[in-house]
Amino acid sequence: MGVWHGRVGLSCYSSKVYGLEMTDLRFLANMDSSRGQNGIQSLLAAEQEAQQIVIAARNAKLSRLKQAKEEAEREVAEFRAQMEAEFQRKLTETSGDSDANVKRLEKETDAKIQHLKTEAERISSDVVDMLLKHVTTVRC
Repeated sequence: MGVWHGRVGLSCYSSKVYGLEMTDLRFLANMDSSRGQNGIQSLLAAEQEAQQIVIAARNAKLSRLKQAKEEAEREVAEFRAQMEAEFQRKLTETSGDSDANVKRLEKETDAKIQHLKTEAERISSDVVDMLLKHVTTVRC
């Protein structure tokens, strides 16, 4: 009667099956299981390779993020420096203008005071005469 060889998946009805001896069948069974082992090994190798690719991609992403952060910090520092320089320039301009304005106003004020003194001296005698005239004149 036939014997079922579950490992190989062949049914044998005698020690010879289709011209193959039992030793040949065992060789085929070992070859079949080594193919399975090779398949598993190749799957494990592919999985490890995929993990390495994922790790490399993650590291590249982190590197890009770090580079982008450094670049952004550098740009912010440059912008801050530009804004500070512009602020200092405007501060210098306005304070310079302020000093110039103060000097100009002092000059104008001195000129007006001098003009008023000159006018007062010029008309003071007329004012005194007018005051004396009004004080000494009696009205009835």
